[in-house]
Amino acid sequence: MRIAVYPGSFDPLTNGHIDILEKTSKLFDKIIIAVVHNVTKTALFSLDERKSMILESTRHLNNIEVECFSGLLAAYVKEKNACAIIRGLRTVTDFEYEMHMALMNKVLIPEVETIFIIATHSNIFVSSSGVKEAALLGGDVSSLVPPAVFNGLTEKIKQMK
Repeated sequence: MRIAVYPGSFDPLTNGHIDILEKTSKLFDKIIIAVVHNVTKTALFSLDERKSMILESTRHLNNIEVECFSGLLAAYVKEKNACAIIRGLRTVTDFEYEMHMALMNKVLIPEVETIFIIATHSNIFVSSSGVKEAALLGGDVSSLVPPAVFNGLTEKIKQMK
């Protein structure tokens, strides 16, 4: 079985993430979306909230699993017997960062490949941080995120008021 891990904070999941998943779900038997708490960022949603929204938003893809994890990605990938790590690219800046991470992972888990998938042009500007900022400032982000995420954002913002 060809297993890939798609790691990220997904705070929140965007249509860009869905785009990457739709492209890669055809390449692997199973994709594990590995939701991680990024200690360098303040999360808007809890891990459980993110997991729930991702599950709802990926129902149309039959080979997706969602798990939360912490620790070293290389150890997690090895534990899951994955053959690949999926990473989405939007800009040259993304590539530089992702290339360094891929090279480090190649040293730690040489048997695993990092697969870079370029975002569709309509999602090239979409980022979780941009979506959060726009939503928190009252912008309509409904076209940038799946419906379950838009509902989650709407509820979260109401709770914050």
